Amino acid sequence: MATWFLILIYLAFISLGLPDSLLGSAWPVMWPELDASLGSAGIVAMVIAGGTIVSSLASGYLVERLGTGKVTMLSCALTAGALLGFSMSPSLGWLILLAVPLGLGGGSVDAALNHYVAEHYKAHHMNWLHCFWGVGATAGPFIMSAYLADSGSWRGGYFAVSMIQFVLVAILLVTLPLWKRVAASRESEQREAQAVEPLPAPLPAKDANTNVLRLRGVKPSLLVFFFFCGAESTVGLWGASYLVGVQQVTAETAAGWISLYYGGITVGRFITGFISLKVQNRVLIRGGQLVALSGGIMLFLPLLEVFSLVAIILIGLGLAPIYPALLHETPTRFGRENSAKLMGYQMAVAYTGTTLLPPFFGLMATQIHIGLFPYAVILLLALMLLSAERVNMILRQRVKPSDY
Repeated sequence: MATWFLILIYLAFISLGLPDSLLGSAWPVMWPELDASLGSAGIVAMVIAGGTIVSSLASGYLVERLGTGKVTMLSCALTAGALLGFSMSPSLGWLILLAVPLGLGGGSVDAALNHYVAEHYKAHHMNWLHCFWGVGATAGPFIMSAYLADSGSWRGGYFAVSMIQFVLVAILLVTLPLWKRVAASRESEQREAQAVEPLPAPLPAKDANTNVLRLRGVKPSLLVFFFFCGAESTVGLWGASYLVGVQQVTAETAAGWISLYYGGITVGRFITGFISLKVQNRVLIRGGQLVALSGGIMLFLPLLEVFSLVAIILIGLGLAPIYPALLHETPTRFGRENSAKLMGYQMAVAYTGTTLLPPFFGLMATQIHIGLFPYAVILLLALMLLSAERVNMILRQRVKPSDY
């Protein structure tokens, strides 16, 4: 039952990824119709991310009061309703208003499902959980591209995704009783395992209120999350506009290319789920950053149009292992007694990067030119790499080289 239930959780994470890539893939045709500016997509994205930050911080309280199943179902319902509203929006103002429930729904389900899987399933499932987010993020632009090619309308794409979300809400409603049953079953198995191999002693009371932000390496680690999500969302939101405005590809082709970017993230995380059984997270993080940076450099070079597609896919493949590996590495780097607090801080900082950096680039693109896109991508990826290497340097000073 636990395995089949895990499939349901994966489906919920697909629904989480579906809306994330829609705005960027549809924006080249949305802003002229809505009489908005090119850079106003950044405002919509910022409101969505702001709602996500608020709901993720409140998710612990909500899960405690309602349970993971109800929080997931209600969050998906909120998201589905917001997407339906997007499909009928007559102006930018309505998009901004509907971005609030869209963000609130996304943040709650993200934090709740991450917590549930971390509590009741093995670590490698975290990679596959985020892989299924990529399935949704990849499918979103494909759906939008199909509607743009068929009717030239972005509204049909949003309507279709909202209907998919409503179907998932119905499935979650039917399966609500299973959440507690599966959790109880998994906890029983974990207690039996702990009887064979007991867990470390709990944190002493005098250390319970340790300020985790003062731990060495935490602040540059938070910067890695900030620049990672800033880079990932900037490419997803503005990649299509860059391809249309600079590379002169059609809007539907650009949407398809961005879906391949999310496809790179998806495939990369699926493969990483297996690789992580043999390869250290530190190696996965560094290797992913170097691959992503090589894609950014390729995007910058004056090469043939097809190399822009290769570059975008490379960036997606490189970004794939970084976020799950960073989350999984938290207890090892900073101690299990500090990981619960740090998980919350890391997700909040990650969403802050999503909130601030894409709109900031949108402002620059409006004031200067969308051609700045490759420069911005390379800068964000380089800052992420430097922050990660700073963490590694600090960790080397804390442990013996043979242990690291």
